[in-house]
Amino acid sequence: MPDSSCPCGSSQTYARCCGRWHAGPLRLQAPDAESLMRSRYSAFVLDDLPYLLDTWHPDTRPSALEPNPPGLKWLGLQVKRYERQDDTHATVEFVARSRLHGRADRLHETSRFERIGGVWFYLDGTFSGNT
Repeated sequence: MPDSSCPCGSSQTYARCCGRWHAGPLRLQAPDAESLMRSRYSAFVLDDLPYLLDTWHPDTRPSALEPNPPGLKWLGLQVKRYERQDDTHATVEFVARSRLHGRADRLHETSRFERIGGVWFYLDGTFSGNT
């Protein structure tokens, strides 16, 4: 997968985009909340549950995550808005599209992120209606 297109929809390869945040010396070092959100989307596509848990804020992190159900196909990501409130807080609004057993779904969320000790974490999100 390193030379294939990144699942997050950037024009870069997976290795040059989200892959560098998923493994290696830069693991967990996304430079901003938007990059972290994109890397988390790619982790959902790839079923990288340890990365998702590691990048979840310790105050809101679940104890475990379920893998993608069989047949789930992630179709794309659209970042609608990125706002940095200050050095340690940011929000990202996005739409993630998927299909399961022929039924399409759109997840429209505004996510909150917090930076702790120089590392960005997903805090929580609010869902919007269908887009």
